[in-house]
Amino acid sequence: MSKGGFSWKRATGVTRAKQKFSRATGIPLTKSGRQRKVGKMATGGCLTLVLAAATAVTLAVLSAGALL
Repeated sequence: MSKGGFSWKRATGVTRAKQKFSRATGIPLTKSGRQRKVGKMATGGCLTLVLAAATAVTLAVLSAGALL
């Protein structure tokens, strides 16, 4: 079992600075994190809500136009 080792990045504060930046901006600094974020947005995270709102607005405008 590994007990870890010395990390100069953790010792100098690089790891913590990267974590703070990522949390503040919402942009992951790792390649896998960026890919996961893009995939989530494309498959249902944010995009679904945007499409549902656009559909609702379109239907409301069309029904309001039909009433006139």
